[in-house]
Amino acid sequence: MKNITKVFLAALLAVSFLFGLNSCSKKETGPIKIGVLLPLTGSKANFGEMEKNSFELAKAEINKAGGIDGRALEFVYEDDTGKPEVGRAGAEKLITVNKVPLITGGYSSSVTFAAAAVAQQYRVPFLVNTGSVDKITEPEAFNLTPKDGDKFYIYRLNPPVSEYASGLESLLQEVVKPKSVYIIHENTAFGTKGASSFKKSAEKLGIEVKGVQSYTEGTVDFKPLLLNAWKTKPDMFYMISYVMDAALIMKQARELNIKPKLFVGAGAGYTMPAFKENAGPAAEGVLSATLWHQSLPIKGAKEYFDNYVKKYGGDGPDYHGAEAYSAAYVVANVLKRCKGDYTPETIKKALDKTDMMTVFGPVKFVSYGKKIHQNKMKTYVVQWINGELKLVWPKNLANAKFEYPINWDKLWK
Repeated sequence: MKNITKVFLAALLAVSFLFGLNSCSKKETGPIKIGVLLPLTGSKANFGEMEKNSFELAKAEINKAGGIDGRALEFVYEDDTGKPEVGRAGAEKLITVNKVPLITGGYSSSVTFAAAAVAQQYRVPFLVNTGSVDKITEPEAFNLTPKDGDKFYIYRLNPPVSEYASGLESLLQEVVKPKSVYIIHENTAFGTKGASSFKKSAEKLGIEVKGVQSYTEGTVDFKPLLLNAWKTKPDMFYMISYVMDAALIMKQARELNIKPKLFVGAGAGYTMPAFKENAGPAAEGVLSATLWHQSLPIKGAKEYFDNYVKKYGGDGPDYHGAEAYSAAYVVANVLKRCKGDYTPETIKKALDKTDMMTVFGPVKFVSYGKKIHQNKMKTYVVQWINGELKLVWPKNLANAKFEYPINWDKLWK
């Protein structure tokens, strides 16, 4: 009986070993799924569509080149509809239902911050590519300290909104030299923080701030606000708006014959192709801060722009598309350095060591001030000239001459 038992146990061990060997040697071959949170419907769908197209364009290129160690990269999209509560639920679904080890995307600041809180709670890395309110990469906003890098799971590829106007400042200081400004902004986290930051910049440059006025996103009649601002006779208007509001502000300024020396946007809606389409002639001459332009001497920037136009048509992407496209390549780079271990902790460690070039520019997550895991970048200035968005500053990188002073009567005729 003992001999029979020994033989049975030996056979059982042999079978177990073989099954174990087979399971250990079995290699995962399915796609690696990464979550993407974007506004695919609602008032910000223009931005979401451009970013999704860019993610898909990058994904196709990455997979064609072999994917991630032979496995395909797959993006699982959640539509946040531009609402924080929907974005929060979308992030939770990606983590708990789709089981993604990493989330990217994040467009509007309020939605991104809400989703970031969920990612932080579940200890899943979130690579933000557009949401720009400063607190997104400030651990204190999540009840941590700047020293808690090992506990902080939020990373951001794009600059914070407080740094959007850094490139514009030198243009104002060296060329325009305005004496006064009136600031108009939407009353979101992005708009409020952007207005506060530019007010400080203006005061630093000796530019008198004639007023700061907020409005509710989706406002239809901007005429009372514009007339009230124009009474102060500022040299320039500085405006922080998403695309449909941006177009309406400029159309109504033209109707009211309001003509300061400059109209300047803070990125966001003022660089989108939809701004020109909806504002019509009123878009001409408008300046904007921007984070990217296809004419910059960055390897692959023009190629990405041209490939996007070839596949999706239209006037091509602005910096929002470049952010998404580059985020996809950062994701691929990070996953390749994980050596097959695609867990949130391993991905976080790989994100910490990221140091690469993308079509958006260099990406390396650093700490400064209250921020950690923040990519630091230069910003630029663009202007709508003859229906095209041209890079006009800095002068050594410009692909068009800055048109100034501006003859509004001629442009708006």
